[in-house]
Amino acid sequence: MDTAVYQSLRDALRGPVTGPGEPGYDEARKIYNAMIDRRPAAIVPCADAADVMAAVGFGRENGVPVAVRGGGHSGSGLCLIDDGLVLDLAPMRGVRVDPVARTAQVAGGALLGDLDHAAHAFGLAVPAGIVSTTGVGGLTLGGGHGHLTRRYGLTVDSLLSADVVLADGSFVTADESRHPDLFWALRGGGGNFGVVTSFTFRLHPVDTVGLGLTVWPLDLLPDVLRWYRDFLPQAPTELNGFFAVLVVPPGPPFPEELHHRKMCAVVWCYTGDLDGLDTVFAPAREPGPPAFQFQTPMPYPALQGMFDPLLPPGLQWYWRGAFFDRITDEAIEVHARYAQDVPTELSTMHLYPVDGAAHQVAPDATAWAYRDAVWSGVFGGIDPDPANAGAVRDWSVGYSDALHPYSMGGAYVNFMMAEGRGGVRATYRDHYDRLARIKGTYDPDNLFRANQNIEPA
Repeated sequence: MDTAVYQSLRDALRGPVTGPGEPGYDEARKIYNAMIDRRPAAIVPCADAADVMAAVGFGRENGVPVAVRGGGHSGSGLCLIDDGLVLDLAPMRGVRVDPVARTAQVAGGALLGDLDHAAHAFGLAVPAGIVSTTGVGGLTLGGGHGHLTRRYGLTVDSLLSADVVLADGSFVTADESRHPDLFWALRGGGGNFGVVTSFTFRLHPVDTVGLGLTVWPLDLLPDVLRWYRDFLPQAPTELNGFFAVLVVPPGPPFPEELHHRKMCAVVWCYTGDLDGLDTVFAPAREPGPPAFQFQTPMPYPALQGMFDPLLPPGLQWYWRGAFFDRITDEAIEVHARYAQDVPTELSTMHLYPVDGAAHQVAPDATAWAYRDAVWSGVFGGIDPDPANAGAVRDWSVGYSDALHPYSMGGAYVNFMMAEGRGGVRATYRDHYDRLARIKGTYDPDNLFRANQNIEPA
C-alpha cells in the first residue's frame, strides 16, 4: 500500500494499524504456530464492530485480501495473509453472562478461557475445546468439540445467534429466524461468510467435574483401543474421554519413573455425581493394568487450562485430522506402529469422541457434515525447535495417510492444513454445494478467502 492509502486506513479506525518496518510489527504477526511466517501489509487490532466494518470496507474497496485472527490458533496459519490485511479481533474479548436466561454474549476475539471464567461464576459452561487459549470464534465456526461434547453436543449446537460483518460492509444478526441460511452456514462452515463480532450461546450446568487420567504402556495399546472403541460409545453421556498417544510430560501428577516415556492414555471428563468417581473410572482397568491412574474433582476452567503450560504459543506445529465411525483392527495396528515412532516429546495423537448429544442433531441441521462420526482424530507433530519441523511434519502426514483408508474421508476443518479444494470438499461432503450457494449470496467476490475456502457458486 502506498503512504496515502495506508494513512486512510489509519484514519478510519480506532485501533492502531501496524505495517512492515514499524515498531511492534514482528510481534503483532506472531500466531500460535511458530511454523507459520507470513508478512501482512497491515495488521489492524479492531476495537469494536465499527472498526471491523471499516477495515472490511477498506479491503474490498482497495482490492486488498483480508484475513481474520481471533485466538490465532489456526494450525495452517490462515489467520495471517502475505501482503494483505489482517483483522485482529484480540481487543474484542468481552463476555456477558445472563445467569437467568443461561446465555452468554461473547465478543469475536474472546478466548475459551475468557468464556469459561465468566460462565463458571454461575456454574455454567459452553461445550468448547480443551485448551483455554483457543479463540472462541475460530473453534465455533468450525463446529467445535471438546470435553463436554458427549453430554451437550458440538459448540455450534449451543449457538443461538451471531452478529456478522458481511463482505459488503453491512452488519447483520443471524439466527434461526433472521438470515437462517447464513446461520446454518456459520455453524461449521468456517470463516467463509463474514467476520463474526459477537456470538450468543446457550449455557449448560457445569461446575466441578471429575478429571481422570489413565495411562498404559505401549504394549497394551491394541488391547486398550479395542476396549475403548467398545466401551465409550455405550457409556453414559456424562462420561467423555479422549484417547491419546503421547510422551509422558515431566511433571505432576505423573510419577517420575514415567517421565519421557512413550505411552497411551485416556483423558476423562465426568459431569455426573462426583461421589461415584471410583466406580465411574473402574472399567479403565479392564484392558490391562494401568501404569498410572489418577482422578480428582476439578473446576471446569481448571480442566480447560490443564494443557496450557505444556502447549504455549510459539511451538512448531503440523497437524492433520480425520473422522472415524469405527476403530478397526487394521487401524489399531497403524496406531501401534506410529506410537512407537513419536518423533518429539510434545507430538501426540488424540481421538476425540463426537457422539452422544452430537448425534441427536439432524445431519442437515448445520453445516457440520459428520453427524455420523464417532471420533475426530488429530495427528499433531509438535516441537519448539525449528530444526525438527520436518520430522514432526513427516510423522503427522505419515500417520494420517496410513489411517486414511480406515477413515470416513474428511476431517474437522480446524484440524486441516493447506490441503486444497479436495480436502475442503471432503470435509463438507454433500453440504458443500449448499455452502457454495450461500457463499455466493453473502460473499460473491470471495473477499473472505484466507480460510479453508468454499468458492462462491
